[in-house]
Amino acid sequence: MTREERRAARGCTHVTFVTGKNEAVSMDLPAFLAPGLGPDPADAYRQAWQLLQERQPRRAIELLDPALETEPASASLRTLRAWAYFQTAQLGRAEADLVRLVEDHPTDVWARFALGRALERQSRYADALPHMRLAAVMSGDPEHEAGVLRAERRLAERAGTLGDLVD
Repeated sequence: MTREERRAARGCTHVTFVTGKNEAVSMDLPAFLAPGLGPDPADAYRQAWQLLQERQPRRAIELLDPALETEPASASLRTLRAWAYFQTAQLGRAEADLVRLVEDHPTDVWARFALGRALERQSRYADALPHMRLAAVMSGDPEHEAGVLRAERRLAERAGTLGDLVD
């Protein structure tokens, strides 16, 4: 593995500064500490993915925000940021990214279901249900079907018609 590959694996950016005494100081900085000097969007994607796998969504957001400024139309970067927002319970921000993803890519099952989940976690069951139903139909995934049933149950509880679902 080359030095650059090791840096990338650690999520670092190599930076060289010139001091006032014309001395060069080189160091590896975590990319999220130096967003202006940081990785290109592809590197940001890989590093953010790793951070999300390691349950460090706030650091992932710090990488993804500048990458999305560079590539605002990137669905992959926006998907990761929505996932990071969801993990940190920034549900309004997750919803905003997911709404854009669903508008731009209506057949994206993950985005559709994640939007339903973000709405569900905000107790907006009636808003969540159409997205969850569509994701369940599109995927046939039992987890998606369970989400539909969960949202329907919450709506029935709220309306006082839970007995209608059971009978």
